[in-house]
Amino acid sequence: MREAHELACQVWNDYSHKCSRHDFTLPQLFACLIVREMLKLSYRKTEALLCDSMAWLADIGMTKPPDHNTLWRAFGKLVELRRVDRMLDLLAELFNEARLLKLTIKPLTIDSTCYEVRHRSRHYDRVCRKMRLGDGEKYAERRRKTKRQVNLARSRKVRAMPKLALAVSAASHVILAARVHTGNGSDQPDFQPLLRSARKRAATVRVVVADAGYDSEKNHRVAREQMKVRSIIPATIGRPTDKPPTARYRRLMHQRFARKADRKHYGQRAQSETVNSMMKRNFGDALRSVVPERREKEMLLRALTHNVMLR
Repeated sequence: MREAHELACQVWNDYSHKCSRHDFTLPQLFACLIVREMLKLSYRKTEALLCDSMAWLADIGMTKPPDHNTLWRAFGKLVELRRVDRMLDLLAELFNEARLLKLTIKPLTIDSTCYEVRHRSRHYDRVCRKMRLGDGEKYAERRRKTKRQVNLARSRKVRAMPKLALAVSAASHVILAARVHTGNGSDQPDFQPLLRSARKRAATVRVVVADAGYDSEKNHRVAREQMKVRSIIPATIGRPTDKPPTARYRRLMHQRFARKADRKHYGQRAQSETVNSMMKRNFGDALRSVVPERREKEMLLRALTHNVMLR
């Protein structure tokens, strides 16, 4: 909580307006939001916890806990993309000064994951699979669906699925860049923005590793020719074929993967999956927000909370 407050003091002013109520400062509210996310609490439970933790509040200069409505409004106000980027800049500087990134030794890894829009227990999912129930159906509503109905239900679920893409230091599990979306689309458009942001925060990036979802000749050209970063992505996207790819860098990847030349670096790709697993185990695999905009903000806040916890 103290760490989050110290970082937030470098990003936000104390108050958003000179005429606003001066009960709490913006860095203080951000620190409370970090605690809420770390402990997987609702706004009301966060208020109750802070009421019983006056010593925590005193450490960051607060004399009383904020109301749950105040925390809800602060979440929408504070968690903005440009503020999150500034916070990631500060955290990257701190980790770089401590020499924990080690991007000259191990690569930068890029991967994405999807979150559930609501919590469902494993027992419930297992029973639904056993009874062949569709998403949202109850036990009494079991019936045989047509293929068109199944496809429509799956399409609605995919369009509403929150997606988080991360660029992670393989040596320290520090998140250097994050992008959020609503809808499980292609991973390719996220590669260049993530790599640019990560390289801006850590100029020592030499190698970047990603899975086949980011396979694209354009991504290889931008990484290798413009940013001077060696990209390692398996050239397996598209229809299966015995012919090698015709593009230069995708053909190079096909040849190198065939003789396992990049096995050591590509094996570090699992570190980005480890970070996704850490976040889901620590913060949960389901989001609590209802509106898609606030779900995206919640994923960004989880990325910040992960880095703060590593500090």
